[in-house]
Amino acid sequence: MNPSQEHQGRLFRFVEFCIRRRVLVVAVIALITALMAVLAVRIEIKTVFDDLLPANHPYIKVHEQFKQNFGGSNLVSIMLEVEDGDIFKPAVLSKVQKVTQDLQYIEGVNQFQIISLAAKKAKEVRASTEGIDIKPLMWPSVPQSAEDVAKLKEAVLHNPLIYGAYVSRDLKAALITVDFYDKEVRYDRIFDQIGKIARSVEGDGVAVRVVGEPMLYGWVNHYLPETGRIFLITIAALIVLLFFTARTWRGTLLPLLAGVVSAVWALGAARLAGLHLDPLVIVVAFLISARAISHSVQLVIHYDDELAKGAPDSTAAAKAAMTALFKPGMLGVIADAGCMIVVILTPIPLLQKVAVIGTVWVSTIAVSACVLTPVLLSWIRKPNSYAHPVNIQPVLRWLLQRCIGVATTRARYVVIALTAVLFVASGIYAFNLKVGDANPGSPILWGDSRYNLDAAAINQRFAGADRMFVVVSGAGTDSLKEPKALATMAAFQAFMENQPEVGGTVSMADLVPVMKRILREGNPRYEEFGANSGENGEILYLFTSGTDPGDIDRFVEPQYKDASVTIFFRDHKGETIRTAVSRVEEFAQKHPDSPVRFQLAGGLIGVLAAANEIILAKQIESIALALLVLVICCAVAYRSLAAGMFFMVPVLLSNTLTFAFMAWMGIGMNVNTLPIAALGIGLGVDYAFYVVDEIREELHKGNTLFGSIERSLLSAGRGVLVTAATLITSVVIWYFSSIRFQAEMGMLMALWLFISAASSLLLMPALVVVLKPAFVFKRGVRKQAETGVQATATA
Repeated sequence: MNPSQEHQGRLFRFVEFCIRRRVLVVAVIALITALMAVLAVRIEIKTVFDDLLPANHPYIKVHEQFKQNFGGSNLVSIMLEVEDGDIFKPAVLSKVQKVTQDLQYIEGVNQFQIISLAAKKAKEVRASTEGIDIKPLMWPSVPQSAEDVAKLKEAVLHNPLIYGAYVSRDLKAALITVDFYDKEVRYDRIFDQIGKIARSVEGDGVAVRVVGEPMLYGWVNHYLPETGRIFLITIAALIVLLFFTARTWRGTLLPLLAGVVSAVWALGAARLAGLHLDPLVIVVAFLISARAISHSVQLVIHYDDELAKGAPDSTAAAKAAMTALFKPGMLGVIADAGCMIVVILTPIPLLQKVAVIGTVWVSTIAVSACVLTPVLLSWIRKPNSYAHPVNIQPVLRWLLQRCIGVATTRARYVVIALTAVLFVASGIYAFNLKVGDANPGSPILWGDSRYNLDAAAINQRFAGADRMFVVVSGAGTDSLKEPKALATMAAFQAFMENQPEVGGTVSMADLVPVMKRILREGNPRYEEFGANSGENGEILYLFTSGTDPGDIDRFVEPQYKDASVTIFFRDHKGETIRTAVSRVEEFAQKHPDSPVRFQLAGGLIGVLAAANEIILAKQIESIALALLVLVICCAVAYRSLAAGMFFMVPVLLSNTLTFAFMAWMGIGMNVNTLPIAALGIGLGVDYAFYVVDEIREELHKGNTLFGSIERSLLSAGRGVLVTAATLITSVVIWYFSSIRFQAEMGMLMALWLFISAASSLLLMPALVVVLKPAFVFKRGVRKQAETGVQATATA
C-alpha cells in the first residue's frame, strides 16, 4: 500500500467512526460547547493601553523611565473656546478653573500633570527694586473686577510658558491638559468622567473640545452597542441570504451553527487563558466566523450533490461529502491558523493576543465545520421539497458556465495575461502603503466625527494636541545648567520646529532667558543664557524657590542631569513620526561633540514611533513567514513543493491588490490592520483549495481535464459563488458603522473575498489547463490531458 492509499484508508476509518459514533461525537461537542459558553459570556471587551506597547523597544524604555515627570501617552487636552470676545471674562475664567479642579478627582489621574491657566503651577514672575515676586497667575480665586482681569491678561501676554501654550494667540481659547498613570487607565471611565465635566461647562457662548487617547478609545467603547447591533444585523442578513440561496434549512442553520460553535470555543478558550477582546478586533472575529460558515456551506452543497447523484440515504451522502472535502477543508484551516500564528512574532502584546485568539478560533473550524456539519447532515432525511419557491440555481449555473468557458477556451490566456498585469501594477502601487496612520486625526473614527473635529480645532488654536518628549541627558549632576548644554537644547528646538507638522517645542532652555529678562526689569536685551553654570543655577533657583515641589519636574529632574524637550505635533501620521525621529537622529549626528546626548522618545508620538518601527520591521517578515507556512502546508498535503508555489498565485494576487487598495484609500498598516492582513493571506487561498482539489479528484477518477473542471466548478465552484456572494453582501453592512476602522475593514474583507472567489473560479482552472501541475494529475493522466486539450483547441 503506497502512502497515498494509506492516508486515504485512515481518512475513511476516521469518517466511518464519526458517522457511526455520531451520537457520541455530537454529545462531546455539545458538552464542550456548553462549558465554553459559560466562560465565553464572561470575556471582557476592553482596550488595555499596555497592550499597545512593544515593551522591549528602546523608545518604550525611555518612555517608561521618564513618563511620570515628563508626561505619558494618555494625555487629554481640553479646550474651552468662546464664540465672542476673548476668554478674559470672570464667567469664562470660572469655567477654566472648574475644569482644572474637577480633573483632580478623576480615576487614575496624575495630579502633578494637570496644567492650565487656573493651575497653581502656572506662575507669574515679577522683578523690581523691591525684590522678586513669584505667585500663581490665577489661583486660588478667579479675578472679578475689570482691573484684576486686565492685570491677569497682561501677565498672560508676557508669559511665554502660558501665552500660546495654554491661552491661544488670539485669546479666544484656553487649554487644560491632564495626564493619567498608564497602569490605572480605564478608558471607559475616563471618557465618562471627562465627558461629564465638559458638559457641565459647555454653553453660554463656550464650546468645549476634548482629545487624547483615553477619549479616542472611550469613543470606541461608546460605540460598542452600535457595533453589537451591526453584528446582529449582519448575522440576520447572513441567515436571509443563506436561506435564499440554499432554499433549505440545513443549508441555512448548519453553517450558522458552525460559526457559533467556533466562536464559543474560541472565546471560552480566551477567557480560560485570561485574555480579553479588544473592541476593534471584533471585525477579525467576524472574518474568522465567516470562514467557518464558508467551510460548512461547501459541505452542505457537496452533500446535496451526492444526493442528486443517487446516494442511497443521508448517511452515505454525508460520508461522501466529509471524505471528499476533509482534505481541502483541513488544509484551509491549518493554512489559516499558520498564517495567523506568525503574527505572534511581532513583539506588541495586542498583536500577540490577537494571534493566539485568532489561531485558536481558526483551529476550532476543524471541529465546528469539518466534523460537526457532516455528522449532523447524516441525520437529515432525504428531502422531497424546498423551503421556498425562489430558485436562483439557474442564475448560478449560468455564471459558472461562463467560468467553465473561460478555462476551456483560449479566453484562459486573456485571464492569465490580465492577472499578470494586475499583479504587477498593484504590486508597484502597493509600495505607497504607509506604515502607521496615513491621514491626520484618528483613522479609527470618521473625519467628521466629534473627536476628529475637536482635534482639528485644537490643532488650529494651539501648537498641537499630540506630543513627544526627547530626553536630553548631561554628563552628571548640574551638567544641564552649563550654557553650552542649554544652547544645544535651544538649537535642537529650533531645528525640530522647522518640520512643518511641528507646532512648537518647550524645554528648560525656554525658562532661563525669560527669567533673566525679568530680573533685568523686562529688558529684552538680556533675554539670554547666563554666562556660566553658576549664574544659570541662580536663575533657576529663583524660579524654583517660588514654586511648589514638582512644578519644574515636567522640564527637568532635580539633579539637572536629565531634561525633556517636548515637541508638539499637529498630527500623528506615520510619515510625520518617521520624519521627526529621523530629524532627532540627524541633529545628534551633526553635533557629535555636543555636551548632551538625546534619547528617543516618550509621550504618545514616542509610543507610536516604537510601534511603527516594530511593524515596519516585522511586516515583511510576518508576510514572508505566512507564505512559507502556506507553501509547507500545501507541499505536505500534496507531497509536492510545486503545489505550494501553485497556491501562492491567488495569495500574492489578493495581497498586492488589497495592499494597493489600502494605499489608495489612505488606510495605514498599524497594530489594528496588521492581524487582518495576516489573516487575509489565508483568505486568499481557501476557495482555491476546494476548486483545485475537486479537479484533482475528478481527474483521478478518470474524468477528462475539461470534464473535471466542469464538475468542480458546478460543485465546489457553486459553494464558492454562494458563500462569497453571501458574505460580501453581508459585510457591506459594516460600512455604516460610526467607527471608520470597522467600515474600512469591512471593505477590505469584501475585496479579499471577491478576489479570492474570482481567482478560484477563473484563474486557477485556467492555470491548471496551461501549467498542468503534476500534483493535480495521476501518472499517465497528464499526457492524456495534454492531448485532450490540444484536440479541443484544434477542433
